[in-house]
Order: sequence, then C-alpha cells, then structure tokens
Amino acid sequence: METLAESDEQFFEYFLDSETKISEEMITEAIKRACLSGNSVPVLCGSAFKNKGVQPLLDAIVSYLPAPDQLPSVKGKDAKTEETVELERNEEEMFSGLVFKVVIDKHMGKLSMLRIYSGSIQSGDTVQNVRTGESFRISRILQMQSDKTITVEEGKAGDIVALTGIKDARTGDSLSSVERAVLLESITIPAPVIRVSIEPKTNADEKSFGLVLAKIQEEDPSLVVERDRQTGETLLSGLGELHLEVTLEKIRLNHGIEINQGKPKVSYKEILTETRTHREKLVKQNGGSGQFADIMFEIGPRNDGGIGLEFINQIKGGVIPNEFVPSVEKGFREAMENGALQGYPLESMKVTLLDGSTHSNDSHAQDFEMAARDGFREIGKSCKPKLMEPIMKVEIQTIEDYTGVVTADINKRRGIIISIDEKSGRKIFTAEVPLASTFGYISDLRTLTSGRASISMKLSHYALVPDFIANTLVT
Repeated sequence: METLAESDEQFFEYFLDSETKISEEMITEAIKRACLSGNSVPVLCGSAFKNKGVQPLLDAIVSYLPAPDQLPSVKGKDAKTEETVELERNEEEMFSGLVFKVVIDKHMGKLSMLRIYSGSIQSGDTVQNVRTGESFRISRILQMQSDKTITVEEGKAGDIVALTGIKDARTGDSLSSVERAVLLESITIPAPVIRVSIEPKTNADEKSFGLVLAKIQEEDPSLVVERDRQTGETLLSGLGELHLEVTLEKIRLNHGIEINQGKPKVSYKEILTETRTHREKLVKQNGGSGQFADIMFEIGPRNDGGIGLEFINQIKGGVIPNEFVPSVEKGFREAMENGALQGYPLESMKVTLLDGSTHSNDSHAQDFEMAARDGFREIGKSCKPKLMEPIMKVEIQTIEDYTGVVTADINKRRGIIISIDEKSGRKIFTAEVPLASTFGYISDLRTLTSGRASISMKLSHYALVPDFIANTLVT
C-alpha cells in the first residue's frame, strides 16, 4: 500500500488519513488509475506451465486494466489522403482492427488474430485489408480459449478474435470498413541478426521441409528463410540464439521433422566510408534493338546518419529522360543487397546522379537499371567499404558478490557497460555487447555466477567492426 500511495495521489491522501478505513475497492481503483497513467505495473507470480496463478492473473486483467472506452480515441491515417483519423473505441464507430498474429492451424488452416479497435463486425460482413486494398467476406469469427475455439456471431471494440479464410493477411495488417480505409500504426518487425544453416536429417522429410518453413515464416515475420547462392544451404535467420532454438524445437515437436543445424553466424552489414565519382556505360548490340545506357554518378556514405539509399537526381536538360531515372535508383537499391567487400547488405549509401546520355533507339529502362548495378560493382571497392556488426543491448541481473566477474566478462567480450544500478538488493548491469561475442553467453554467465544471474538481450544498433577483428573476417 505504501508503494501504491507513491504512485497515486488520491490513494496517498487515504493512506495518510488515519481515520479513513482503506477498503479493497479503494485499493483496486488506485491500482487501476496507476495502470491507466502508466506510473506502475502490477506483477503477479505464477507458472502457466503448471497452471498456477493463471486465474488471479485473468482476474487482475479484468480488475486493473482499462476497458476500451476508458482509453483515448485511437489514431490512424486515411489510406488515400494520409490525414490523421481519430476513431472512438465503441461499437457505433466505423470498424477498424489490427492483425497482430497469424497462426496456421492443422484443422482450420490460416487464422488471423485480430484486435478490434473500433466498431463491430459480424459473420457475412465485407471488410478490406488496407495494405492490399482487397475486400473479403468474413466467413467465421472465432473466440480463442487456449487450444479451444468458440464460434461467435459478432466481434466488437475491445474484442480479440480470430478470422478464418483471409488468404493474404500478415502480421501488422490493418483491416477496416469498405467505405473508408484507415491505416493503424503497424507492428515494427526488427531485422534478423543471426542465422544458421539447416537441413532435414532424412531425405523423406525434404518435401515437407519447405512447406513447414513457409508456414513458420507466415506465423513469425521476424524469421527469414533464404538459400545461400554459393553453397546451396538453407539459412534460417532470427533475432537471437534463443529465438532460433525455439523455432527449431517447434518444427521438431509440431511437425515431426528432425533437423541438422550448423553453427550460428552473425548477419553483418557493410558501409561505404569514402565518396567517389564514376561513369558507367552499357553498350551492347544483339543484331536487332541493342542496349545503351550511360550514367555518371557520385557514390559514398550518407551524411545524415540515415538508413537505406539516399538518391539525389541532379540531371539537367533532360540528358537522361525522367522515365529512366527511377530505374537508375532501382538498380542502386538492388545493388545494396550485395556489398562490395564480402557480399553483405549495405546499411546505407548516398548516390547523386550527375550526368549521362541515351540512344534514341537502343535505350530502355532495364538498361539503366543494369548500368547502375554494374557501376556499383565497378566502383564499390574504391569507396573503402567496411564491415558493420550488430550490437546487442544486454541487461544482466545478479547479486553484488558477482559484480567483479560479470564486469570482467563483459569487457572480455568487447562490451561497454552503460550503467550499473541497484534494485531490491540486486545489481542490474546495462551494457552494449557485439552479437558475435554473445554466443553461449547465457550458459557461460550461469557458470560464472553459480546460476544466480539472469540476462536479456535485444538489438540496439549496428556499429563498425574494429580493424583487428575485421581482418580475421574478410577473406
């Protein structure tokens, strides 16, 4: 109650007044206000695996968390005009909802988990997917209760339901009424930073292996499956060691496929460090209509610290017609997928198109696209490309006795300690550690601290690989 009094002004007055008898209802209302303001987060103990504490948790959700109509109106964007749209969180409002997860069910096929923010939907209604612009009819609305499903006729603001039969739905898609397409804030999916090569243990599983990988990608968009062009290996990329371990375990348990896996590899990126000017000419004659493209460009690092391609068109006098300029940009954008140093993707790049020429008969859009790709390959290494590695934000909690060994271990892993705080008698270390140094970190940390430490990691940013490390990586 003392902690609650610090979080809620109204309850603080009750707490100080010795004549006021504090009731259970007062405590519940105070926790509810603290949750709504974001000042406090109630923590309940339990184990979902052993079915302990689940019921009190559900009761707490009902008692403490705000109902939809107690929250401010939801903000979205009109998909056509891009104007901000405010929708009231009630049944009378126009329908809007967000697909927050896609699940492939053995019996019912693809289920799109939908949170309804405003309005209501019924079986037979027609709604649209704002991303694709396509409309579809809702065949069934399901209420999920663990592994059981209950068919319901209606879903309304605040409900979480599952829809069947939406073929092209992805995590983060906005669904809205056909009359007005409203785009809600999408879910940001972080880029994968670690990958492993995988293959089925038996040839018999080879056919179903590809289908299973397609399913897990649909369910979890933060996973990426690709084939290595040089080795022919299937590579699975994810957000960390644990993420990949859990995914491979799910494939084994849910689909019965045993998998051989290689050692984890870091997903490096590249960046250009110097600016160069280059002219690239593509001239080919094939008997009939030939190929011709001529571009002069300046290429190098971005000055604004942004991500991706910064493309500046400085063509004057129409020496390259406007319809060919997007093809040049597309060519450079595609070229960024394979860097000049070791073929890793480029994090960022700046290209200024300065000059060029065309042929009245032989110039086509794809010629300029090809010239941009060839030009990048030709000049890329002269721009002194360098490797960049993912840096993880690491939080370690342990007791004070192990402060020294944890600090020494972080330094050994090329990590930088950002802060050391204390909470409830435990030391909390916040550090930035290169992903390449974190493989096996969890088990190592448990050994160092006799099992009295916990660790969490997430991607922070990409940073240049030190030269003494880069020299061992670049072949």
